[in-house]
Amino acid sequence: MTLRSLAPRVVPPDQGLIILNCSRRKLVTSVPVPALQLYRGACIPGAREHFATDAARRARIRILSAAHGLLHPDDAIHTYDRRLASRTDAVRLHERTVSAQLDAELAETPSLRHMLILVEPLYLLALQRVFDHLDRVEQIAIIPDPRGWQDGLIHLRRWGWA
Repeated sequence: MTLRSLAPRVVPPDQGLIILNCSRRKLVTSVPVPALQLYRGACIPGAREHFATDAARRARIRILSAAHGLLHPDDAIHTYDRRLASRTDAVRLHERTVSAQLDAELAETPSLRHMLILVEPLYLLALQRVFDHLDRVEQIAIIPDPRGWQDGLIHLRRWGWA
């Protein structure tokens, strides 16, 4: 799903945000590691590799975790095992954590205009707050497949990020 035009343009890092699904496969570790290093499945490895040398754009990634809400790529976290199992779980995550995190993200980044969201449908429910801010977002691209990195690259090319 995409709102508004998909015309190619160069999107500065502060105008874009990528939200990725966490994954069940994780690095097993006894010490906290950066979130982008912890997750081993879904599209996280593709994002990690793609933005390995681009710190400004890598910083514009958020990982939606059932345990933590929205994580910055460098947030240090431990290995855990939690998954959204129902619509009720997703709504609770939204209400308890994600709604406030999204509001803070938008307040801290007033220039944000483009969003790429690659999450499974149940996790998308936890992001419903995104749709309360359509007045300031030019483009929201939603790929309801957490393994859809190749589809995501199409949008990143349009942004000049790939």
